[in-house]
Amino acid sequence: MKAIQLKNGFGFEELTMTELDIPTPGPKEVLIRMRAASLNYRDLVVLSGLMPIEVKFPFIPLSDGAGEIVAVGQGVTRFRVGHRVAGNFQQRFIGGNPRLGVLEESLGGPLNGVAAEYVVLHEDGVVPIPDHLTFEEASTLPIAALTAWSMLIEYGGLQAGDTVLLQGTGGVSIFGLQFSLMAGARVIITSSSNDKLERAKDLGAWQTINYSEFPDWDKAALELTGGGVDHVLDVGGAATMGNSINALRTGGTVSMVGFLSGLTIPEYDVSSILQKAATVRGSQVGNRDHFEKMNRAISHHGLHPVIDRVFPLDRIGEAFALLAEGKQYFGKIVVQI
Repeated sequence: MKAIQLKNGFGFEELTMTELDIPTPGPKEVLIRMRAASLNYRDLVVLSGLMPIEVKFPFIPLSDGAGEIVAVGQGVTRFRVGHRVAGNFQQRFIGGNPRLGVLEESLGGPLNGVAAEYVVLHEDGVVPIPDHLTFEEASTLPIAALTAWSMLIEYGGLQAGDTVLLQGTGGVSIFGLQFSLMAGARVIITSSSNDKLERAKDLGAWQTINYSEFPDWDKAALELTGGGVDHVLDVGGAATMGNSINALRTGGTVSMVGFLSGLTIPEYDVSSILQKAATVRGSQVGNRDHFEKMNRAISHHGLHPVIDRVFPLDRIGEAFALLAEGKQYFGKIVVQI
């Protein structure tokens, strides 16, 4: 089979198309013929060697993918050959609350990822995908969609009539827009591109803010809402955390789902958290139970993920370059396998 590997170390130059033996599923395992994978910012950080995890070389990257089961090992009861599935990002995070060690069981680092024609996974780490989605669409669900769903719906308790503020137009934010609208909430979305903001309006955003024109976008959100938003999905990290808290209504919630601007907030004044009675919640993406509930909602509403571009597997370097540019895509970047 064909697979993409980091052969001897980190870096774009280490991405190599290789030929490997097709793996054989063991007891309680399934063999998946992968059809598509999607890229996340996390994959870029892993590729660069900046993620604080240990990987063993040669290493297969990418966390998120979808395909069909072509063989099952002894004792498999949840699936049969022909089922269309996706891997859960955290393989052993089945249900319940976030727990210590769950990130050590993640696809695409430290575990090998899905940038390969065939992948073996434990049946407990696999979920069925909605029937109406293509493999390309379904490949976008494990991290970006599940992060937005878990933070807004499962942990955030999003209600009809709430206001959600979303940063940028990447995968998590666009799924946040779609799920918020499904729940009857109204959405404010930020971007430095007026073209992207128009596209967000076309998808149903209530208000938009160009943060290049209005650097104090938190104050703009306060003015638009007359007192603050209920939820913020913060993808920026260190540089945006203070603005996100300021944009909240009293009692609102910031979900930290990304770190595009870094992880360290120097000498941060926590008084704003106290004054706002704010909840600040970190993300571990979500468990398999959440994934399955999300997929039922996606099926019920006929939702389609937003895909910017699709690359063939042998052009994965171009896909990563587009991801690294940061501002040149809307929604998700996908690789066909």
